[in-house]
Amino acid sequence: MKDPFKLNVSSLMALYELFPTEEACIKHLEAINWHGKPVSPFDKTSKVYKLKYRCKNTGQNFTVRTGTMFEKTKISLRKWFTAIWIVTNDKSGISSYQLASHIEVTQKTAWYMLQKIRRQMYLANESMLKGKVEADENKNRHWNKKVKHSQGRSHKDKTTVVGMIERDGFLVAKVTKDTTADTLSSLILAFVEPDTILFTDENASYNQI
Repeated sequence: MKDPFKLNVSSLMALYELFPTEEACIKHLEAINWHGKPVSPFDKTSKVYKLKYRCKNTGQNFTVRTGTMFEKTKISLRKWFTAIWIVTNDKSGISSYQLASHIEVTQKTAWYMLQKIRRQMYLANESMLKGKVEADENKNRHWNKKVKHSQGRSHKDKTTVVGMIERDGFLVAKVTKDTTADTLSSLILAFVEPDTILFTDENASYNQI
């Protein structure tokens, strides 16, 4: 899922100051989705009457929420934005009860929001990347679970994650059994478009791709 803010928001207080009202959230979402020119979710080729965002070709009214994860919910965009920020910045994971307490909604509503947000994050992790993409692999293990002869690029006691990130865009991260040339090449071919500029480190396994 793309960052809904596209800004370096370092804390909840900074987020609240950036979006003090629901109108501020709406304007920011319009800027991200429409880039200054409203687009009908019913017919992208249609002229749009800006007064009420009405699609000329279909005659249907719409808002910036239409066709998004925010559609048909009574939850304010401020609460949505706050929930997204919390979920994407919480490294240990957050429960619906915790989220409900943070944004002052019922546990049932928080659970619904978490499902929506996680679904979007899953979809983003299945996206094709393009433009300029950085690829890297990371191996982690617990300090007390080290085994002999596991230095360097060994995978005996480590979980390997290969990350591919589109500059100012999506991130795809996949757990892999190893970081051989065949493994890295297959992942890059599966998730990075052919005309993309690819940046890697000096790991020789990238030479194949």
